[in-house]
Amino acid sequence: MAVEALAARPKAKQRVGDRVFSTLSVVSGSLILVILAAVAIFLIVQAFPALTADSSSFTGAPTSFWAYVGPFVFGTIWAAILALAIAVPLSLGIALFITHYAPRRLAVALGYVIDLLAAVPSVVYGLWGALVLAPFVQPFFAWLSENLGWIPLFGGTVSGTGRTILTVALVLAVMIIPIITAISREIFLQTPKLHEEAALALGATRWEMIQMAVLPFGRPGIVSASMLGLGRALGETMAVALVLSPAAVYSFFLLTSSNPNTIAANIALNFPESFGIDVNKLIATGLILFIITFVVNFIARLIVNRRKEFSGAN
Repeated sequence: MAVEALAARPKAKQRVGDRVFSTLSVVSGSLILVILAAVAIFLIVQAFPALTADSSSFTGAPTSFWAYVGPFVFGTIWAAILALAIAVPLSLGIALFITHYAPRRLAVALGYVIDLLAAVPSVVYGLWGALVLAPFVQPFFAWLSENLGWIPLFGGTVSGTGRTILTVALVLAVMIIPIITAISREIFLQTPKLHEEAALALGATRWEMIQMAVLPFGRPGIVSASMLGLGRALGETMAVALVLSPAAVYSFFLLTSSNPNTIAANIALNFPESFGIDVNKLIATGLILFIITFVVNFIARLIVNRRKEFSGAN
């Protein structure tokens, strides 16, 4: 009887606005998947001729496509990792200073400045890195090689121009610091005040309170922010192309003039002069970059899902 009563109960009349909003939401959400699938299909179709072609059909290519793309994959990942290693500690420090140490007026001003840095075009960062940063850091690179040359990363002959993979990493770090800082700042501000006050009431210092309450709560957000910054670093084009003097090499040396190139910069530099199968070859390298970015974001999602115990709902 109860089931029949529920079934007989009249349903609420759905308004026109509700139906329109629901339809737009479904279409918008589906559109993202459609665009992603369209990009993937385009890359696969255009890359297939290069992946199956004989290496002799490529202009100046190595023995195979994988031998050609290998140094660029290495350079892309290596530059992004270096940039992330520089940017994450600085971004977290800035975010913590804004949210827990700086006076209110200073925190607001710094927040505006950080947000504005994210709007600077990448070509401006590239010009700054090539014309200003590289000559400025070259004496420091020479000092590193002279005093810390026994460390493999600082070995080799120092570049006389300062335009090295480390300079690129510094430029990329400056570019992704606003992204990581802005997201981390908002995450830290969402930390429950009761958690912070409880830690302080138990006698913790401000830094101990941050270690016990703020950082554990914001860990999933920090991972997400870092992965967004990593995605920006992996796909950056003009800044790398303007700063770096690239070569198709595998090299962990940070200060030498022989530096590995990135996939995005290689496409930007060679696409205008390419034709025929060489265009497919460049698109195939773009497919590799697409896969790398997808894998990085998938791994980040797994990490975030495993840290759900640190969510604010608990």
